[in-house]
Amino acid sequence: MDSDNILVTGGCGFIGSNFIRRLLAGADFHGRIVNVDSLTYAGNPENLHGIAEAYPGRYLFEKADICDPSALQAIFAQYRIDTVCHFAAESHVDRSIKRPDSFIRTNIMGTFNLLEASRTAGGFRLFHHISTDEVYGSLGSEGYFTEETPYRPNSPYSASKASSDHLVRAYHETYGLPTTISNCSNNYGPYQFPEKLIPLIVLNALEEKPLPVYGDGRNVRDWLYVADHCEAIRTIMEKGRRGETYNIGGHAEMENIAIVEMICDLVDELAPAAGSRRRLITYVADRPGHDRRYAIDFSKLHGELGWSPAESFASGLRKTVRWYLENRAWSDRIRSGAYQSWIREQYGEQPDCSSEE
Repeated sequence: MDSDNILVTGGCGFIGSNFIRRLLAGADFHGRIVNVDSLTYAGNPENLHGIAEAYPGRYLFEKADICDPSALQAIFAQYRIDTVCHFAAESHVDRSIKRPDSFIRTNIMGTFNLLEASRTAGGFRLFHHISTDEVYGSLGSEGYFTEETPYRPNSPYSASKASSDHLVRAYHETYGLPTTISNCSNNYGPYQFPEKLIPLIVLNALEEKPLPVYGDGRNVRDWLYVADHCEAIRTIMEKGRRGETYNIGGHAEMENIAIVEMICDLVDELAPAAGSRRRLITYVADRPGHDRRYAIDFSKLHGELGWSPAESFASGLRKTVRWYLENRAWSDRIRSGAYQSWIREQYGEQPDCSSEE
């Protein structure tokens, strides 16, 4: 990758930490990564345990808030940042319904601050912005989101991400800032915060707790294994046309209820208990503005840049369930809040801004 000093925002979160691990392990990247994360509830330095020691001088961490423009300017100057990969965002739809103000602040103003710092940096090469398929709204039973699909966000979260997409695009058109944008489908895999569907169901199933399913469980999402997503991002950053948007999908449309049932069966196989975990499935009231179906057409990314997902949903889900079974200590610290106490001891109080997409 053509970068000497890449700034990764939200790198202690789920996708960001997987991306950092993958990029540093690759043979084609020889630069330095500066991870900026404000360590809110979904930012966990443990996700990158051992990375600084494994890559001395090539991985640096700065606890900073993307909503603080002076802190960003100082980091850009100190490390001579030439590339940004922007994951940092408030990203949970339910939280955005209850408290939209933090989503507006982080996802819009935080992105603006990063764009301004990038625009004024000398020798700047690329601003890559990670977004979501939720900006497109909801699909019917047929069809797919393409890069030309009009934006129709239906939650405060997706509206804030749509706004940040437009800002990135405008900075390319107005100021000539070299940018790329990727809109991805639902991610899953190691290090995902336990409030998300797949890890929540895995951990509840292990503990034989109720498995909550919204509405009738027939909402459809396209699922993307996180390692495939990270490889797609790297491909876009290396080969993508500047100013362009690329959709990233997993070619894995699934109803929520089918995913829950698959997880139950995998947990039954890998950690047997008395009786099928399917008996724990519990239907709960649907959330407001719950989009019915998302499905991504990633033919542009495949046709122009040659990327396709390596994992099927079945293979990726098995890897994911096995990872959570083998890393119970990690998830226990997350769910108990113990990791937040450690963060406060190491870094001080956490600001209310900037997690990870």
